[in-house]
Amino acid sequence: MASLMENLIEVLDSESREYENLLELSTQKTPVIISGNLEELAKITDEEQNVVSGINRLDKKRQEVFTDIANVINKDVDTLKIADLIDMLESRPEEQQKLARVHDRLSRAVHGVRSVNEQNGILIQNALEMVEFDMNMLQAMKAAPETANYDRGATSAGVTMGVDGRGFDAKQ
Repeated sequence: MASLMENLIEVLDSESREYENLLELSTQKTPVIISGNLEELAKITDEEQNVVSGINRLDKKRQEVFTDIANVINKDVDTLKIADLIDMLESRPEEQQKLARVHDRLSRAVHGVRSVNEQNGILIQNALEMVEFDMNMLQAMKAAPETANYDRGATSAGVTMGVDGRGFDAKQ
């Protein structure tokens, strides 16, 4: 049981470090989203994917260790929580403290990642709304009224006001 607890503490510690790396990357992403630097955003997102892959690998390992612990103490793995394990370790205060510390550290890191990702999501949503607004403005310009000019055959030769027909010019 002692080696299983050490394995769990080790895996949770590694998972905490990975979540802290993810938090750092997510925090770096915020000013990049604000500035609209898509190239840098792509680089950070690629790095995040690598970290998430590591987290997934560690999560599977944690589940395996947790299942082994549940089997040893004859508890249902689906209802067993880390807080329950912390309580069970009263007779071994050193392991109890280690497990409690790493659990708190992991909880803080996960909460931080969630918070920053929510903020980044709001920023991305605002950017998308701004793009949609710009697109609607461009479409509205194309649907502007025509002038009342007629040619010799009494057919309309009017031009759309405010639109030169060339579309969007990125050089301007």
